Amino acid sequence: MSAEQLAVDPVSAARLLLGARLTARGVSAVIVEVEAYGGPADGPWPDAASHSFRGPGGRNTVMFGPAGHLYTYRSHGIHVCANVVCATDGVAGAVLLRAAVIDDGADVAWTRRGEHVKESALARGPGNLCAALGIEMTDNGTDLFDPVAPVQLSPRAPGSASAGPRTGVSKAADRPWRFWVPGLPEVSPYRRSPRAPAPGHSD
Repeated sequence: MSAEQLAVDPVSAARLLLGARLTARGVSAVIVEVEAYGGPADGPWPDAASHSFRGPGGRNTVMFGPAGHLYTYRSHGIHVCANVVCATDGVAGAVLLRAAVIDDGADVAWTRRGEHVKESALARGPGNLCAALGIEMTDNGTDLFDPVAPVQLSPRAPGSASAGPRTGVSKAADRPWRFWVPGLPEVSPYRRSPRAPAPGHSD
């Protein structure tokens, strides 16, 4: 995988990222769950659930390219979450990293997450994933393919994937843009936002 390969639509990029390895600050993990997000209404993939829907401004500017960079934000003002930017420069698109299987540095991850957390839950959920790997808000804009970057992405052969609606979004809630490796306890359960329309009444 390379930044050039991620210069595609968010759904294609999301599928590419499943099975890739993310390494940060002493921990390495295999990505097993992701969600694709598009951009503004006048872009090729309008997405009302995306942080870029209203155009570039402030931290979300990195979502408008180039591909292969990290976009970080805080969920509910507390948890750091990380996205991999995709699409072409000037066009918004990103893939939220929702869950990963830690394959190296689990002892370091436990010091960050707490010793009583189950191994399967160390990086399950986007906030927990960032906490386990030590990904911070200051990592926003990091080039994930820079060999000296604090957060790096490396390819791994993708396997089978399941698809379904994104978790917790109130807009575009039926869009099947969440992808995961089936049968793994590290994958987070689906939770529909109580603010979302009834199933079948959203795009």
